[in-house]
Amino acid sequence: VQLVESGGGLVQAGGSLRLSCAASGFTFDDYVIGWFRQAPGKEREGVSCISSRDNSTYYAHSVKGRFTISTDNARNTVFLQMNHLKPEDTAVYYCAADLRALTSAQAMGRTGPGALGYWGRGTQVTVSS
Repeated sequence: VQLVESGGGLVQAGGSLRLSCAASGFTFDDYVIGWFRQAPGKEREGVSCISSRDNSTYYAHSVKGRFTISTDNARNTVFLQMNHLKPEDTAVYYCAADLRALTSAQAMGRTGPGALGYWGRGTQVTVSS
């Protein structure tokens, strides 16, 4: 299984970015997949997850209403549309997936090493003020 993120970059506060995560080695059939981020000096945190188990999505309180997670099952790709970006959104964003029957809420808290089965290498998002 391989997850490859793209779409990060530098943007001014109030701007938008769309992250993509292309998955290979498994099909979007029975999965949980989502986005996590880690800012310098801070712990990794869940941003948003989506689960096929209960067709649910979950968002961190800090991004709710600004970020939207979606999938293109035909292309095995998950997206994170980020609008109204703030400087505090600056972080490395990671895509992660697991093939166990987790809900999106369960996946959000699994930020430790090995807590989810597969992780991408990350893409940097920098929001300038």
